[in-house]
Amino acid sequence: MRVSEPDSRARAGGSTRIHVVSDVHGNTEALARAGNGADALICLGDLVLFLDYADHSRGIFPDLFGKENADRIVALRTARRYDEARAFGRELWAGRDRNTEILGAVRKQYAELFAAFPTPTYATYGNVDVPDLWPEYARPGTTVLDGERVEIGGRVFGFVGGGLKTPMNTPYEISDEEYAAKVEALGPVDVLCSHIPPEVPELTYDTVARRFERGSRALLEAIRSTRPRYALFGHVHQPLVRRMRIGTTECVNVGHFASTGTPWALSW
Repeated sequence: MRVSEPDSRARAGGSTRIHVVSDVHGNTEALARAGNGADALICLGDLVLFLDYADHSRGIFPDLFGKENADRIVALRTARRYDEARAFGRELWAGRDRNTEILGAVRKQYAELFAAFPTPTYATYGNVDVPDLWPEYARPGTTVLDGERVEIGGRVFGFVGGGLKTPMNTPYEISDEEYAAKVEALGPVDVLCSHIPPEVPELTYDTVARRFERGSRALLEAIRSTRPRYALFGHVHQPLVRRMRIGTTECVNVGHFASTGTPWALSW
């Protein structure tokens, strides 16, 4: 567990303002402005844009295979025909070096995205991120946390990165047990920050994709037992409910950054 020093402007006295983003998905231009007026930026992951489900011409997949193939794979996944989607993907990748091409494209996005982070930034991974690459791009002023804590302006923030295993098989999906261990390692915090939401139907249902995304029961249990002031998360882009209370904890979905370019603000 790591506790970092608060930002110097927050230590100097007066109020503290934090901007929080999640699901950046390649929106570098807005990310470069996201910290304006804040003492620190928090990023809850999913920097990479592999495939934009709203605009199938954007992302690594259409760059490699074209929009028509992106249209088809989105249709298969939306219809939950995951086996067919995987078979179609294997056809497209036949004779190509999948890992090399994807990592090359991810590296290009990371170079631009990490350069856009203001100082200080506190970040954790999303399920589509590649944690092994982050040390190459995180500059001084960007602190990466996963199962760790940091103090900002006198409040303790706990971070849990990644997602749980799904048929989508995105790059950073881990077991329920591994995820729960990271949540437990945090202990009580003032603000619980994660990429995925707690396992609550209203927070995990995506109204456009028309499916429940995976939420974490461990997060829900931590909220009930330790009662943080806030639980902040993303992952579900069009949730049934963006904000609700669980006991005394205000749960807020901040995962709209790719489309709105607007961070969520927290002041005290």
